[in-house]
Amino acid sequence: MIYFDNSATTAIAPLALDAYLKTSQRIIGNPSSLHDLGNQANRLLQQARKQIAELLAVQANEIYFTSGGTEGDNWVLKGTALDKKDFGRHIIISSVEHPAVSETAAQLAENGFEVSVAPVGKDGLVDVTKLKDLIRKDTILVSVMAVNNEVGALQPIQAISEVLKDYPKIHFHVDAVQAIGKVSQEEWLTPRVDFATFSAHKFHGPRGVGFIFWRKGRRIAPLLTGGGQENNQRSGTENVPGIVAASKALRLTLEQKAKRPDHVPTLRKYLYEALVKYEKVTIFSGEENYAPHILCFGIKDIRGEVLVHALEEKQIFVSTTSACSSPKHVESSTLHAMNVPANLATTAIRVSLDESNTMAEVEQFLIVFHQLYQKFSKIN
Repeated sequence: MIYFDNSATTAIAPLALDAYLKTSQRIIGNPSSLHDLGNQANRLLQQARKQIAELLAVQANEIYFTSGGTEGDNWVLKGTALDKKDFGRHIIISSVEHPAVSETAAQLAENGFEVSVAPVGKDGLVDVTKLKDLIRKDTILVSVMAVNNEVGALQPIQAISEVLKDYPKIHFHVDAVQAIGKVSQEEWLTPRVDFATFSAHKFHGPRGVGFIFWRKGRRIAPLLTGGGQENNQRSGTENVPGIVAASKALRLTLEQKAKRPDHVPTLRKYLYEALVKYEKVTIFSGEENYAPHILCFGIKDIRGEVLVHALEEKQIFVSTTSACSSPKHVESSTLHAMNVPANLATTAIRVSLDESNTMAEVEQFLIVFHQLYQKFSKIN
């Protein structure tokens, strides 16, 4: 079995799973309880927070735990809207955001906020000049993802940060779900970034756990109220086993990347150079300004889901993008935003690599792909 769908989810790391199981079995207290069992749980919770903060080179009180990337994106957007609505109601997002951002922005638009969409070029990169032109006196938030989840475009967060230095009151949010452990942190967690969202299952942690970086001095309103957990900002009993496992997984992921920084880029380059030779293959992910783990491409006249299932029959697992999951989704897809014609967008599949993948797997994938390519060509 070859698993090339790591941007959808990763397998939990054995050591992270071990940490989850041991914590679940041994630490039974609620971290908010006053007795010793509660104190044990709280100590582990704070140790995990401290470790994540150290790995990101931020302060421990700038890390807040969530259920994942979707909650984090919702919290930052809606929390900013609630807190700053008396100062302004204008929000800017890019045209290639994950639905956790774009759908949340749409919901805010239905509730009296105005949303402007910064366009991207044919390369999928946000046009920084056009984004700047969208800024108004009542702009309260700019939200741009670090790495696009469909084609892997590495967004110009540093350039946007430079623009926003002249607008210190605007919150700058970065969805970093696809970036952490894949792209150097300097690319997407600049001193101007106020909030960043993360999801543990994208870096070999458990599902249902995430966290946000919340720069000290900024303010957003809580979405979940009740028990006052997470410094009164995110109520609900913390998932201590999941959080402990997430901190372990993040440390392991970053250590692995540091040991073999060229491994995943080498796999992607090999795959890219092989696929580009096929006459009927369109590659939507470029070579420069793209994350090292995502490659989006398609075979002319072959719908993406057809190719996905054909590969699945050979025990190779990849995914389609939102562009080809259904015709109605093309309009909101990254490929549509890149002005890719609909007939090509519906052919797209996404290969997403990981440190655990090997060159042997890439070579086997290419063998199977070649067989399928010839089969489809004969049919056509």
